Amino acid sequence: MMPILFQQSVLAWFDDHGRRDLPWQKNLSAYRIWVSEIMLQQTQVSTVIPYYQQFIQRFPTIFDLAKAPIDEVLHYWTGLGYYARARNLHKTAQYLVSDLEGEFPSCVSDLIELPGVGRSTAGAISAIAFKQKAAILDGNVKRVLSRFSAIGGWPGKNTVLKKLWSVAEAYTPSERVADYTQAMMDLGATICTRSAPKCLVCPIMSDCEAYKQDKVSDYPGRKPKKNIPIKTTCFLVIHNSDGDILLERNPPSGIWGGLWVFPQCESLKEIDDACQERGLKVKKIVPQPASRHTFSHFHLDYLPVRIILDYGNQQAIKSGNQIWYNAQDSISLGMPAPIKALLEGGLKPWNNQFLEDTLNV
Repeated sequence: MMPILFQQSVLAWFDDHGRRDLPWQKNLSAYRIWVSEIMLQQTQVSTVIPYYQQFIQRFPTIFDLAKAPIDEVLHYWTGLGYYARARNLHKTAQYLVSDLEGEFPSCVSDLIELPGVGRSTAGAISAIAFKQKAAILDGNVKRVLSRFSAIGGWPGKNTVLKKLWSVAEAYTPSERVADYTQAMMDLGATICTRSAPKCLVCPIMSDCEAYKQDKVSDYPGRKPKKNIPIKTTCFLVIHNSDGDILLERNPPSGIWGGLWVFPQCESLKEIDDACQERGLKVKKIVPQPASRHTFSHFHLDYLPVRIILDYGNQQAIKSGNQIWYNAQDSISLGMPAPIKALLEGGLKPWNNQFLEDTLNV
C-alpha cells in the first residue's frame, strides 16, 4: 500500500472511530501532552487516566510543577510505578522554567534532550502539540506496523526496531500529523490489539501482510523468556510510643528512588542490628503475612514485621531522611504501592494499651 493510501485509510477510520474524550485531549497544550506521554510509557490508558486527572488538578501548569517539592510530586505518582518518570518530570519542569521561561521546544531533536523523553515520546509531543511531522513508535504502533508489514522478531531488538522506525517514518504524513499520530495509537489500542484483534473492521486489513498470511498472532515477535530472579527482604514496621511508624527516604536513584519506605533488612536475624543502628531497642517482633511485588526484572518477596520498641530506649530521629509517620498528618509523601497499601490496610497505628492487650507485652 502506498503511504498516501495508508494515511487516508487510517485518517478516515479515525474521523469516524477515533478517541476524542481522553482527558489530555481537553485544553490541549504541550505541557499536558508531555505529562500524559510520560505517564503512558509502559502503562495502559485506563490506568493512567485517574492519575493524570489528579496530577493536572494539583499541577495545572509547568510552573506549578516546577515549584512543587519532589516529595509531593512523588506522592501524586504513588502507585503508577517507574518512579524515575516522576523525578524526570520534576527535573525537566524546573529546567524549562528556569532556562526557557516555561516553553517547550517543538522539534524532536531538542525534545529528546529532555530527561526521560525518548524518540517516540518526543515525536508524539512534536506532532500533537506543535503539528510538526514526526514519527512515533509506542507499543501500539509497533504492533500495528509489525503486523501490517510482517516484520518478525521482538521489537526490543535493535535490528527489528530499526525496520519499524523506517516504516513509521515512511508512513507519517505532513498534513494532519496530529490526527494521524492519535489515530495510529487508537488503532493499536482498540482494533489491532495484542489478543483477539478485530481484523475484520481494521481499515488497513486488505493490505496487512500478517492478515493475508493468516499469521496475525505471530506478530510482533515475543520477548525472549528469561528466568526472573527473586529477592527477599523484611519491611520493619517500627512503632513509637505515639503509634507513629518510622519511614526512611531512599536515595534519589535506584529502585524506589526518592520514595519513603520502611527500614529494611534481609532476614529476621538482622532486625536487632538494624534497629540498634537507628538508636532503637526492640522489645518484641510480630511477623505479618508475606507478599510479593513484581518489578520489570525481578520479584520482591517481602515480609512485613511489626516491631514494638522498648520505649525507654527510643532515640529521636535526627536525619532529614527519616520521619515518624502518622496517617492522620496532612503531609504528602511519595511511597511505593506496597508501602502505601500496608499503611492503608492492616497496619494501623497502635497505642500502648492496644499493644499490651493484644500482644501481652
